[in-house]
Amino acid sequence: MLIKDLENIFHETLDAIYGKEEVTSFFFLCTDAFYNITRFALALDRDLSITKEEQQPIFDALEALKNEKPIQYILGETEFYGLPFKVDENTLIPRPETEELVELIIDCHSERSKNEKPSILDIGTGSGCIAISLAKNMGNAQVYAMDVSAKAIKKATENAALNKVEVNFIEGSILDKPEWEPLFQDLKFDAIVSNPPYVRNLEKAEIQNNVLNNEPHLALFVEDDNPLVFYNAITEFAVDRLKDNGQLFFEINEYLGPETKVLVETFGFKNVEIIKDLFGKDRMIKANK
Repeated sequence: MLIKDLENIFHETLDAIYGKEEVTSFFFLCTDAFYNITRFALALDRDLSITKEEQQPIFDALEALKNEKPIQYILGETEFYGLPFKVDENTLIPRPETEELVELIIDCHSERSKNEKPSILDIGTGSGCIAISLAKNMGNAQVYAMDVSAKAIKKATENAALNKVEVNFIEGSILDKPEWEPLFQDLKFDAIVSNPPYVRNLEKAEIQNNVLNNEPHLALFVEDDNPLVFYNAITEFAVDRLKDNGQLFFEINEYLGPETKVLVETFGFKNVEIIKDLFGKDRMIKANK
């Protein structure tokens, strides 16, 4: 079958769901992953083809896309902050907004002494995207990462090896103080970062089906009557576990910026700042102990 005919089938099947531009992107991600055929290669040779025996993977991917399964889960991989990451249904798919959080931490560290060897903890690490990106770009940092999910920790460990960095992974729940207290008994950090669950159930209507029906709800949603439960627990943890002048970084719910800022200030943090993302939405908080 000619690759260009396959491309037409993708558009006929998926354009109504995703739009033509995104379907084109999906198609060439698949051809590159399955057959090492890029968009550029097809532009050079419109007669490129695959055999009948080779067709199964791409038609399986087409069916999965038709059912709105994320392309990252279909291919089992994605890119974050210029690095490759393996992902599956046990981990959230890293978002571009979270890259801005990583950039913020790196920038803040660059303002400090080059001779420092900062210790950093990422709470709710998932695929490990934040922790691994920091370890890769802050070569002198000692990075720790925590998650409640053993399956997420396993995937994050694979990603650390894939990117050739050392991260100390810890399995545990930040909401369970008796559980985490002994794990961190002798540790203090220069920075603590988290992108915790923050989407309220009342906001599910805004979530696309490919996210709602595939990504782990444990890592996404919180109850409407206690939406800042993770921010409260992490900030309380940070009071004890941050060094003097240490920094706390959060990704936040765009609708709850002022409430999250007040919560962090309640614990005595200074210079608490809400930072907008590239789309002008309240997306991050930075605070000093």
